[in-house]
Amino acid sequence: MSSKPPLAGRNKSRLPHVFLLLFAIIVVCTLLTWVLPAGEFERTVNSSGSTVVVPGTYHTVEPSPVGPFQMLQQIYNGMCDSASISFFVFISYASVNIIIASGAFHGLVAFLLRIFKGRARLAIIPIFITLIGAGSSTIGLFSEWFPFIPVFVGIAIAMGYDAVVGLAIVALGAGMGYSGSTINPFTVSVAQTIAEVPPMSGVGFRALCHVCMIAAASLMTMRYAAKVAADPAKSLVYGDDFSALSMSETRAKDAPFGVREKLVLLILAAGAAAVIWGCGAYHWGFSELSAVFLLMGILSAAVTGCGPNEIARRFEQGFLQVTTACMMIGLARGILMVLTAGSIIDTVVYYLSIPLSAFPGWLCGVAMLLMQTLLNFLIPSGSGQAATSMPIMAPLADLLGLSRDTAVLAFQFGDGLSNIVWPTGFAIIMSSLAGVKVEKWWKFVIPVFLVLFAVQSVLMVAAVAIGFGT
Repeated sequence: MSSKPPLAGRNKSRLPHVFLLLFAIIVVCTLLTWVLPAGEFERTVNSSGSTVVVPGTYHTVEPSPVGPFQMLQQIYNGMCDSASISFFVFISYASVNIIIASGAFHGLVAFLLRIFKGRARLAIIPIFITLIGAGSSTIGLFSEWFPFIPVFVGIAIAMGYDAVVGLAIVALGAGMGYSGSTINPFTVSVAQTIAEVPPMSGVGFRALCHVCMIAAASLMTMRYAAKVAADPAKSLVYGDDFSALSMSETRAKDAPFGVREKLVLLILAAGAAAVIWGCGAYHWGFSELSAVFLLMGILSAAVTGCGPNEIARRFEQGFLQVTTACMMIGLARGILMVLTAGSIIDTVVYYLSIPLSAFPGWLCGVAMLLMQTLLNFLIPSGSGQAATSMPIMAPLADLLGLSRDTAVLAFQFGDGLSNIVWPTGFAIIMSSLAGVKVEKWWKFVIPVFLVLFAVQSVLMVAAVAIGFGT
């Protein structure tokens, strides 16, 4: 495995450096704190213990525009505020990096190549998107998938595709899992509780939505993968260096798949099962998850014959490779810190909600979806967005003659899909972990986003037409 950091690109980007892009967004948001009126909703604690917005209580407050020096402070504050996820990414990525270095995935790819030949290899794409989507839809895995992005990049390249395909498998699987969530405790359950909707209400229709979105995402990814396989020059990342992550097909076919490699995969499978079990049964946080990944990395290195010094060196290598992505997490959080310091997040939510009452009934669901998608730019946290928007959207649904289940559906659609597109969500982080320049990821995912948004819109119209949840 090459020691070259996968996040470094050799070709000059036509866009500014990603740090500069994030800083520019921070500057724009800082200027908005001087333009938009500061305001807030009153909040209360409901019967479930959640802090929620009280509808109809929006009022202006003393302006608190963010100055240049305070803006720079918010970058630091954002890094501190996002420390938990940053350090989780450090530990989990370094651990998976050790697993990749073991050669276990080279052996797995050799096995897959013997089973899936020619165009049949495309079947791997919907299989993995479906599996990842299932984990996200049920127990709310999202950032927990980040360490596996380099794994799928390597598998996709070895099978004749490119890094974008590997990234799409994880990103679309997780995004569609959240959008089509059935029992996700971090989004649907929170939103239903705030909207006072019975648990499991509408689960059948949401499951249908999940299947539709997974199918659409799989088809578009397979279409792009087939195009790349037929002509590698059509790859969006053609000519970029992925030597740190890639596996050649010849090398993959000849890769050993012996006892050690299978033991490493068994350790990985046991760790993944532990993550799913712990998140579902005990609501594990990043500390428990980091412990699992750390243990997987150490055991995998030991199985392949590494001594203590070599294990430490490999962790060091992994930390160095993922530093840029972790810094991006802090910068992106700085955007939200500026908006919060300027007291304009509630203002934006309030003014976005006003036009909804002007839409005809059958379009109200689509309008709510659009609002939630835009809102996710400001509040990428699913539970945070639910706490902010659902107390407003649920009563608004009552006024518009829609069911509160429809309001919850609009929320989960807008939250899941846009997370893999907005720079304040996970687009920059995920593309960096894959070694793909974010502008090239956007070239792929924006057309996919538009198609999936159209699918979601049709589903929202259908929900209104059938009286979903009533």
